Amino acid sequence: MPPSRTAPETRPGDDRTTDLIRWAAFTCFLVPVVLLWYGTSLAGTAGTALGLAAVTAVCRVLLRRSEQCAVRLLDEGPGPQAHHRGRHQRTGTGSHRGGRHTGGNSPAG
Repeated sequence: MPPSRTAPETRPGDDRTTDLIRWAAFTCFLVPVVLLWYGTSLAGTAGTALGLAAVTAVCRVLLRRSEQCAVRLLDEGPGPQAHHRGRHQRTGTGSHRGGRHTGGNSPAG
């Protein structure tokens, strides 16, 4: 029986994710300040700040969801894997593969 988890384990990816979110939040503050400094209108600066905040929030949600899915896949372990043939490895006799057909109704044939 696997041991039960009471607290989440810290992983190296968590620090990088947290740092990324912090830099994004800092940028959401810094960009409007710079825009105001260079004389952009207050309405334009506010719109930019709201847009950056929205994009940052969506990216944060997607990043956290991606991490959760990765943890879930690692916890499940290897499952039954389907046989993957690559791009050019098809099955069959070759009659449906395209290419040149010899004989038949060809005018040169």
